[in-house]
Amino acid sequence: QIKLDNKLKNKQYKQKSAAKKYRKEQKKLREAVRDAISRKPFPLEECKKKQVGKSKKWEEKEEEDALPLDMMDEDDLKLMEDLAQKASFLTRDLSSNEPVHVKKRKHESVIEKYEKVPRRLQTEPEKELIHLLPIKDKSGIIPQAVEKPVLNVAHDEEEDTEDMEEAVEFNEEPLPVLTPEEMAAQRRQKLQERKMHIAALASAILSEPDSNIKKLKELRAMLMEQDPNVAVIVRKLVMVSLMEIFKDIAPSYKIRPLTEAEKATKVKKETQKLREFEEGLVSQYKFYLENLEQTIKDWKQRKLKKSNVISLKAYKGLAEVAVKCLCELLVVLPHFNFHNNIIVLIVPLMNDPSKMISELCVEALKKLFKQDKLGYASLGVVKVISGLVRGRNYDVRPEVLKVFLHLRIKEVELQKDSEDIAPKKKFMTYKEKRKNLSRMQRKWKKAEEKLERELLEAEASESKEKKLKLHTETLNIVFVTYFRILKKAQKSPLLPAVLEGLAKFAHLINVEFFDDLLIVLHSLIASGDLSYRESLHCILSAFHILSGQGDVLNIDPMKFYTHLYKTLFSLHAGGTNEDIGIVLQCLDVMFAKRRKQVSQQRALAFLKRLTILALHVLPNSSVGILATNRVFMQTFPRMDLLLDNESQGSGIYLPELDEPEHCNAQNTALWELHLLQRHYHPTVQKFASHLIAGAPTEGSGALPLDLSQRSATELFETYCMKGMTFNPPVASVASRKKVLFSLLCVCLIQCVERY
Repeated sequence: QIKLDNKLKNKQYKQKSAAKKYRKEQKKLREAVRDAISRKPFPLEECKKKQVGKSKKWEEKEEEDALPLDMMDEDDLKLMEDLAQKASFLTRDLSSNEPVHVKKRKHESVIEKYEKVPRRLQTEPEKELIHLLPIKDKSGIIPQAVEKPVLNVAHDEEEDTEDMEEAVEFNEEPLPVLTPEEMAAQRRQKLQERKMHIAALASAILSEPDSNIKKLKELRAMLMEQDPNVAVIVRKLVMVSLMEIFKDIAPSYKIRPLTEAEKATKVKKETQKLREFEEGLVSQYKFYLENLEQTIKDWKQRKLKKSNVISLKAYKGLAEVAVKCLCELLVVLPHFNFHNNIIVLIVPLMNDPSKMISELCVEALKKLFKQDKLGYASLGVVKVISGLVRGRNYDVRPEVLKVFLHLRIKEVELQKDSEDIAPKKKFMTYKEKRKNLSRMQRKWKKAEEKLERELLEAEASESKEKKLKLHTETLNIVFVTYFRILKKAQKSPLLPAVLEGLAKFAHLINVEFFDDLLIVLHSLIASGDLSYRESLHCILSAFHILSGQGDVLNIDPMKFYTHLYKTLFSLHAGGTNEDIGIVLQCLDVMFAKRRKQVSQQRALAFLKRLTILALHVLPNSSVGILATNRVFMQTFPRMDLLLDNESQGSGIYLPELDEPEHCNAQNTALWELHLLQRHYHPTVQKFASHLIAGAPTEGSGALPLDLSQRSATELFETYCMKGMTFNPPVASVASRKKVLFSLLCVCLIQCVERY
């Protein structure tokens, strides 16, 4: 700080000396101009013509005073004659105003005229006069003037040199050394002052946005804080404060620029004030977004400013705060100006190497998709993501494409949204009008209801058409992105995300593409290049296609059933336990929704293999599998064959055979359920006992409502053990003692009653 103060003082001294030098040069210039004016040639004057009588007397008097000619030499006489022919200041009548030479010679040249000008050497500088108001008396007007005081140039120069010497001496003084405690206290004081200033500006803007919109500029200027001790914290605080201010004062509509005709028209004061507020708000919002973008760019390019106020390490924290602000504005202000610009900034950051920034951007886009009912924002995001994937040659993170799974594009949600926008209104019947209203009131009511019907129809149809159009365009871009990856980048890490997306949106694909898409999916599975999870996604996508519009197609998906049956034993209690959730979804689509196309042999084979699998997985997976077996036993007839020890046909059960239709599953029994009855997890025990009883819907063997009303996937997620805790928790020792004591009491009572 002391260095900066010294630098400022030196600069001021230099400015003062330069001003003094300029004044001296101007003074010299004025003196030179005045000297040139004084050297200008003046015309000579000649004496007035005297009257004849007076001239004669003057001549006589002159003759009397003059010397006789005979007493003069010839040379002197000639000289006098020559002088008489020429007028000079000696022979000049000072009282006359007329020139001496009335007639000038035409052949007189300019050089001769200049030579006639009298020479004058200026030995001392002419004094400058200050003209005052004149005085008038009887004789006439008397001009008044005062000499201007002349500054001593040498004295000024001495003063300048003394000032410069003092400045040099001041700079040479040693800087005061502060202790760490003093520096920390000084930093806290500065930071507190900045915080109070930010709070004062923010509260003033929020209290009266219309009149204090100019204070946004003052607050935004603090983003360029130059004090290295508090620069990072102050800039972060200003970023977050401006974000909250814009969230509060931004209107619920998009501000468009005024046309030239609108600017030229005269409006009310209130309207003009509103226009100025909107114009200032949009400009400051634009500058704020540019500052956030520049902060992120500087961090990405590892670029330092010339001032070097903030280090590269601190720039990462600033960039993270800037990304948080952009994500918040993206979600909160989807209707306001520059929303597409924010999307263009956020989407590439999903592929950023920094995990924190990538997750922030992904979560922001998920929130945006979930709350976007109409589809404008979703369409903009999908366009930018598609361009990013194609521009980077499909070298992006899978999370970029997984964002598509959160799009709100379902017919159920479309109908729901249209009902929310255009709610049905009940109108009065003719009998109610006749009973409660007069004739004039009925007339007015009829006209009012007609107008309301027209308005409701127009609003509902317009909004529904817009939604369908936007959602169709969005899905086209999504499917184009998916199909490009399936065609050009089959070994890309994006393939699982593509297959998962196809599984979700398969019911919205055009029927014309079903045959080609199923062929591609089967070729991917048969190639053997896919992981187990990816192959499960292929199966799920295929059955989603066939369970929707694909019902009309005559396609036998037996190869997909066979592949899933063959790979079920790849699952275990290790890393593949998470894939069981996808398997449960596949089983739901393959059997519950296609029960009419599934044979009894196929259902029995899957039921037996799933029961065997339940012994080798974690408790949550066992619960999900047993819940699926419950659906099998309630959906397909004669599944209770596996609860009987007697064989129902020829042949022996072949558990190692990979063909579900030919493994003779009807000749075996579900003996695994007896082992599952002794499982350590209480929920698994309940399901095993329920299935041994034949999966009844009511009675003593029925399941509780909290288990029977949940799907297999929900139960799998509910009893998940990611937190390394039991669900439900294990009872404590005291509670177990109480249970044992109560059981012992019951047994004793029964023994007493019996004997």
